[in-house]
Amino acid sequence: MTHASLPTALNGPRRAVPELLKQACRERFGARCVESLAVRQQHGRDESPFDVEPPELVLFAESEEEVAFVLAQAQQHAVPVIPYGAGTSLEGHLLAVQGGISLDLSRMNRILAIQAEDLTVTVQPGVTRHRLNDELRHQGLFFPIDPGADASLGGMAATRASGTNAVRYGTLRENVLALRVVTPGGGVVRTGSRARKSSAGYDLTRLFVGSEGTLGVITELTLRLYPLPEAVSAAICFFPSIDAAVQTTMQIIQMGVPIARCELLDAHTVRAVNAHDHLGLRESAMLLMEFHGSAASVAEQAGTVQEIARDCGGEDFEWASTPEERTRLWTARHHAYLSALQMKPGCRCVTTDTCVPISRLAESINESVAEVQASGLPYFIVGHVGDGNFHMGYLIDPALPAERETAERLSAQMVARALRLGGTCTGEHGIGLHKQDFLLDEAGAEAVELMRTLKRAVDPLDIMNPGKIFPGQAAG
Repeated sequence: MTHASLPTALNGPRRAVPELLKQACRERFGARCVESLAVRQQHGRDESPFDVEPPELVLFAESEEEVAFVLAQAQQHAVPVIPYGAGTSLEGHLLAVQGGISLDLSRMNRILAIQAEDLTVTVQPGVTRHRLNDELRHQGLFFPIDPGADASLGGMAATRASGTNAVRYGTLRENVLALRVVTPGGGVVRTGSRARKSSAGYDLTRLFVGSEGTLGVITELTLRLYPLPEAVSAAICFFPSIDAAVQTTMQIIQMGVPIARCELLDAHTVRAVNAHDHLGLRESAMLLMEFHGSAASVAEQAGTVQEIARDCGGEDFEWASTPEERTRLWTARHHAYLSALQMKPGCRCVTTDTCVPISRLAESINESVAEVQASGLPYFIVGHVGDGNFHMGYLIDPALPAERETAERLSAQMVARALRLGGTCTGEHGIGLHKQDFLLDEAGAEAVELMRTLKRAVDPLDIMNPGKIFPGQAAG
């Protein structure tokens, strides 16, 4: 297949849910076993550009025991199970490409324990990041991983999410200490502990973090927490070009300034958020930055960054020091995707993200911009550029296949460039359906086969979110 074509999994055989299994689920789940078309369609669509038939059944689990029941029954009947969190994925992770059951974990939403003295918290997978931070704020703590959408923590772990704070606080990979996971067949595995480090055996926690629901269902997470900083200030800085903004970012990181957030918005994105959130920002390339620490350290960081920005052609900072002002700016940033969609009514978005070493970021972005401008497609750029990660969204008319083909070609060129520059095909979206061939390009056939071997060992009947991650043939 070519990179622009649909994954083979979309054309693969669908596995029916037998009536015997449906009846067992009706008896166990009652009204939480849903077969209505509207609910199935809701659970069979994400923000990816793919249109796929919905799952045959939706189950709303409320306990680990119910998850184990579903996986045991599914294993017995060789029926696919797709874990579902908040439905915010971008690469087709939750699509029922082979039919089966969508297992909705949103009702498993309890915060089980806040261990403030150890800076850890244990939660169920349906807890969302906003709700967690609302609870933690009263204890002077916060969880920093912020992918933008109010995603569920189980889904964030499954896709190894990161987001705006990653430049300072890392990604989910660095901030998950322990998991409970139900594996195919209904067994329960506990990985890791609340200790900050361990040399005990294989690192199974990292195996499940980023596995995209293909190895099991996460039912409990223990996460790292951080004290709320004494002082927080946000600033915006406008630049004459994207290149000037990116050069500023590169120098910030290379000088070791411990900036908490450094987000790029191109002029198209600023125009979109202005229209959506009535901000009145200047419509040019912009960095949205945030500084955390003591009052003195925040002032020192900001002063250093302001000097760097001026040297690169940036203007004086515009400050947002109150919580209300900061919330307004970051809410607009998090609305960027939906805001951009409204700039072309009825459009779909083919979105891709790459991550490169910081020294190659300008080259990666500049060449990607030149290509999309030459194509004539409308587009927008946002980026967690402090860690070399940026997102390109191509806005297409779903009724015009030529636009879809152009977007996929541009996406493939952008990914190939990132790999050539020593980067990765995805900094945080994950592989899902959309980037399967790119995984092969990045990791190589031997590494992908090793991944397949692990998948077959854990899930020999390929019931866990089949058709995802692995290019071509099924993993099982």
